[in-house]
Amino acid sequence: MTGIWSRTDHLEKLLGDPWDAGNPAGFAAAVAADEREETAAAAEAALDDFGLHAEFVPRALGGRLERVDDMVELMRSVYRRDPALGLGRGGQLLPTVHVWTAGSPEQRREAAALLLDNRRITCAVHELAHGNDISASSFAARRADDGALRLHGRKESISNFDRADALVVLARTNESNGPRSHSLLFFGADLLDPARVRVLPRFRSVGMRGLRLGGMAADGLEVPGSALLGAEGMGVDTVVRAFQVTRIAFPAMSTAVLDTALRVTLHHTRGRVLYGRPAAALPIVRTTLAEAFADLLVCEALCRAATRALQVCPQAGSVHAPTVKYLVAGLLTDAVERLSTVMGSEFYRRDGEHAVFQKLARDIRPVAFAHIARAACLSALLPQLPGLLGRSRRDPAPAPDALFAAEADLPALDLPGLRSVAGGRDPLAASLPTVLDEELPSAVRPLAEDHVRAFAALTETGTALRPPQLAIDAEVPVRRLAARYTVALAAAACLGVHRTAASGDFLARPEWLVAALTRLSAVERPSGAQLPPGIEDALLEELGDRYDRGLSFGLSARPYA
Repeated sequence: MTGIWSRTDHLEKLLGDPWDAGNPAGFAAAVAADEREETAAAAEAALDDFGLHAEFVPRALGGRLERVDDMVELMRSVYRRDPALGLGRGGQLLPTVHVWTAGSPEQRREAAALLLDNRRITCAVHELAHGNDISASSFAARRADDGALRLHGRKESISNFDRADALVVLARTNESNGPRSHSLLFFGADLLDPARVRVLPRFRSVGMRGLRLGGMAADGLEVPGSALLGAEGMGVDTVVRAFQVTRIAFPAMSTAVLDTALRVTLHHTRGRVLYGRPAAALPIVRTTLAEAFADLLVCEALCRAATRALQVCPQAGSVHAPTVKYLVAGLLTDAVERLSTVMGSEFYRRDGEHAVFQKLARDIRPVAFAHIARAACLSALLPQLPGLLGRSRRDPAPAPDALFAAEADLPALDLPGLRSVAGGRDPLAASLPTVLDEELPSAVRPLAEDHVRAFAALTETGTALRPPQLAIDAEVPVRRLAARYTVALAAAACLGVHRTAASGDFLARPEWLVAALTRLSAVERPSGAQLPPGIEDALLEELGDRYDRGLSFGLSARPYA
């Protein structure tokens, strides 16, 4: 992973110290641009100078993409400064992963050439009228006698539509409602004939104001038949497989938003005096900071395992993608909300040195619903749950160390090899029943036993579920079983990170793992899962040390500018 650290250091230096009020790519510039519903021009230029879009292009096509976890780690340097800038630029992953997954060699080369030239591709999959149900999309592509495709319908909320040089579009190519009713198209923006396409007004949003959300209404727009991306009728299948990458990667990038929110809160409370002592010394403040730090480590442990699994055991992507989207999005938004109570009146100020916090608090919210809502993630997990639980009970086995260790070699990324369903195979679930066979610190073992018992109880209940109970209209108690499954996977990921951590590293110590497992217990039992005082002290000591040394608060503890 040496290459990624060199690149992230270079990107950090290009973007500069975000706290410097004179930095045109810093927090102050991001907040000022947000007021104008833009992103900072200097930050955009720095990303172009860096050639950021090459991070989304496979190395075989001239880019730098070899590992999803590396790409995520680098993008955290962007997200930590401005989430709207991060999503706007990181959003290039959304259309291109479809091209890498299903495109012809010519289409892949065309997409790569655009990105390597700092140009943009956008993605139009969802429709507001149909929400997460992409199989119900009505935007249509009808075959003409000459073989061309004529497009009809609306696509709204398209990121950077007005800046795009090419589009990936999901369109209905068959009037039936079967699994092969839709196809993907990839074509240049130069084909958007103004006589056949009406540009819809920009969507204005509460958060991510700098993200340019547009849309189009097509009436007979003609594109060549060669615009088909993959086989006709395979659009939904391709989207489902490609979204496994994006629904893991975007929440994983967004952990940097909590990192910055925690950093701003610590900066504020260290300088604030209340009742004759620093606010950071107050018990409620200390607890909130420690819990947010633990939540960040939990999120990054699960994200590391899930991003690595895309290459180590890609068959599990259909399980890990909704798990990450559901659990990580919930933990991130809740943690930032709790930090806002500590920020007090600074929480909603749009000026001053902490003004970036109110922007972060707004910008973190779309992680819970963009591209798929958290509730829909549970619906995606439910049909697979009995098979996953049954297999983990029959074939328990430790998960590969490569999912957790700080340094690990991974197999080549094979996006076309992703599968729509896991077939019951999930290395994280299979590993949880085996963790009690390991040597665990005395403070950790009781918590690990609690999670193993909870997973055993979930297995008993979940394997008894029948298909009619697992449909989109599943009862609330059944849906909660899927939520409990996500907690089990996160616990397994945290235990794996601790097991593989280098001796002497903070992640090899029991305190953070006690905190992580305690916080995961709090997902279901909020009132009965408080951090022990000694654990809280250890987390705050580490947090303060990283803050003073300018290190990230996540798993990598890497230097920040």
